[in-house]
Amino acid sequence: MQAGNLNVHKSGTHSEEKPFECDHCRKRFSRLGSLKNHKRIHSGEKPFECDQCGKCFSQAGHLRTHQRTHSGEKPFECDHCGKCFSGPGSLKYHKRTHSGEKAFKCDQCGKCFSQVSTVKQHEKTQNGKKPFECDECGKCFSRARSLKIPKRMHTGEKHFECGQCGKCFSQASTLKTHKRIHSGEKPFKCKKCDKCFSVASNLKLHERTHSGEKPFGCDQCGKCFSQAVTLKIHTGTHSGEKPFKCDQCGKCFSQGGNLKRHERTHGEEKPLQCNQCGKCFSQAGSLKAHQSAHSGGKPFKCDQCGNCFTHAVSLKVHRRTHGKKTPIKHEQPDNSYSIYELLCDVREMNQEPL
Repeated sequence: MQAGNLNVHKSGTHSEEKPFECDHCRKRFSRLGSLKNHKRIHSGEKPFECDQCGKCFSQAGHLRTHQRTHSGEKPFECDHCGKCFSGPGSLKYHKRTHSGEKAFKCDQCGKCFSQVSTVKQHEKTQNGKKPFECDECGKCFSRARSLKIPKRMHTGEKHFECGQCGKCFSQASTLKTHKRIHSGEKPFKCKKCDKCFSVASNLKLHERTHSGEKPFGCDQCGKCFSQAVTLKIHTGTHSGEKPFKCDQCGKCFSQGGNLKRHERTHGEEKPLQCNQCGKCFSQAGSLKAHQSAHSGGKPFKCDQCGNCFTHAVSLKVHRRTHGKKTPIKHEQPDNSYSIYELLCDVREMNQEPL
């Protein structure tokens, strides 16, 4: 390194002196070159153009990082997990997922974030400012990028295609998450039980199983849930709403999953196979109960008399005996209710409800 460059480096990096001031926003810099780069934010000047796609940038370093998206070059490697990145900034942000560092604090509510852009976006939600309005549905957003997403939903536009299976998405972030299905990557790890997840939101939901947090409360009965979708399903029990209708028999359900399971009773589809005997089932619950028969497990216990059962339905039927005026004494061994287990297998064979 030449003496002149060394002096510039020392004064710009190690010295706290910042003699160069921006006349637009009064921000100060230690180097004249840094001030010149900064001024392009105000002027909108982008003199550095990509020769492959024509995209322009305000700084040469940003252009170099962008060009790596064309070449596929990722020279910056994480020393924790070996993942590689095209730019040093991306690596810096990624490392915070390992360290848990959240250096940027909202001065309104005290919440901390790992990226400065995230805290800036969060502060807009605190102020309630949503200047970007969708001209199709009238919904407003706090940032221009968020407005692009609903616009694609209105047009059906899906620019982001998976190179492995051909599936298309309206958002780059959704494609990125989808690709983890193929790679098996699960970068989000629970600090309490080491369970890993491919999506950050799934980790957040999982962490509530440890904390017991249930932030979503029903305004009719006060019951609380850990997920908004679970509350939505529960609310349907009050309204009696059953929007999911079977197009073969007309039976209605409050949940899409229940309709899907019901539709299998009309066909021959039994996608779930026991890995011990090869028997197939249409429902995960039936397979689980069947596998208990192999292991001898009886996970369903009566909280009144202590009798245990292989199937939930067997326990349900048994509980009715406690509600009778003359209760039945439970002096028989546990296998006295095996008739209900048989009924469950018959139900599977005949594909009829019990």
